Amino acid sequence: MWWFIPAMIATVAWGTADLFYKKGADPADKYSFLKTVILVGTIMGLHGIAVIFIQGIDYDPSYMIKYLPVSFFYVTSMAVGYAGLRFLELSVSSPVQNSSGAIVSVMTFLFLGQTMAKIQVFAIVLITIGVVMLGVFEQRLAEKEEVENKKMVDRKYKYGAIALLFPLMYAFLDSIGTFADAWFFDAYATVDEATLEMQANISYEFTWLLVAIVAFIYLVVIKKESFRPKDQVDRGLAAIFETLGQFFYVYAISSNAIVVAPMISAYSVVSIILSRIFLKEKLTRNQYSVIILIIIGIVLLSIE
Repeated sequence: MWWFIPAMIATVAWGTADLFYKKGADPADKYSFLKTVILVGTIMGLHGIAVIFIQGIDYDPSYMIKYLPVSFFYVTSMAVGYAGLRFLELSVSSPVQNSSGAIVSVMTFLFLGQTMAKIQVFAIVLITIGVVMLGVFEQRLAEKEEVENKKMVDRKYKYGAIALLFPLMYAFLDSIGTFADAWFFDAYATVDEATLEMQANISYEFTWLLVAIVAFIYLVVIKKESFRPKDQVDRGLAAIFETLGQFFYVYAISSNAIVVAPMISAYSVVSIILSRIFLKEKLTRNQYSVIILIIIGIVLLSIE
């Protein structure tokens, strides 16, 4: 059971990364998500370089182009997720983002002709109902807050149900990335799987680094925005935990995918617990009920 330790580390690391993503999402700073992108890309890139030199990997740069369609959807989904955290509680955003597995199942059913077991259909229904009900509750809270605060200054639920578009878009883009990932490994099936995984992972991290460089040039050089290192502590910690989770996830999933997948896919539980402890987030009973519904759906879907 050596896989259990890296699986646990990945689960806790990604849940902790969510905590710091939220802490780094400044509602008053419309560029806060780009600052997070810069930190994540920098840490990812440094990790990729370290892997090459420490493990003596013979990296082929052409894989950056080959893996680019996959990297594009993964990177874009994460950037959208960072932007959404300015408008939503982490306890709401995280489980909705993790519903991407339901979208992948639907896509494989529609485009690849694969069948779905009854438990998969049930899980998708649970997730769909949960997301819709979250939108309803968010909108009700927004309307209630608007009545109570006519000036609409620094409103917690300013965008209501519309804010859910961010984690939903994350889930959609992430699911396309997963779909493209499967296509990539099928297209290059003649290459040794371990070698292909390493080339793909390093390419993904280097793509992140390039995106971080472009984001930095846009933010600091073009828009003349401040980017002081002392203000990026939370974002930097989020990037470190994100990379840590990615590192241990690769080892865990390759050894016992059928158990590891549902375990890690529910890391939003860690996010919710941490948000209650450190961010003092308090949701309504209805919100927690549908969030539990979504998490159950995610776990059932992953088990199958």
